[in-house]
Amino acid sequence: MNIIVLGSGGREAALAKKLSQSPQCQELFCIPGNGGTSGFATNVAGIDPCDAAQVVPFAREHGVELVVVGPEAPLVAGVADGIREAGIACFGPGAQGAQMEGSKEFAKNLMAKYK
Repeated sequence: MNIIVLGSGGREAALAKKLSQSPQCQELFCIPGNGGTSGFATNVAGIDPCDAAQVVPFAREHGVELVVVGPEAPLVAGVADGIREAGIACFGPGAQGAQMEGSKEFAKNLMAKYK
């Protein structure tokens, strides 16, 4: 299975490292990745991880079956939704689910509504 991990932080590096150790992982791409991920994955520069219109064509071109979204920004931007709409499995909530993390105002209003 070919996999993409979106993000460049330590959390994404840890996820990518564990995924790279799976016998099911054939090829692993990190968009954009970091210095730590370059030892076990292919870092891909020039693709905006917050833009599904850029991620999806790369995923299709490389036979990617799973995309793991780490950072909050792509989740809030709806990247997971766009990837799923393209028929590619994606680990991460859609934009609506990511609002809880991405918007303090949304979270406060939701908690006030259900207190």
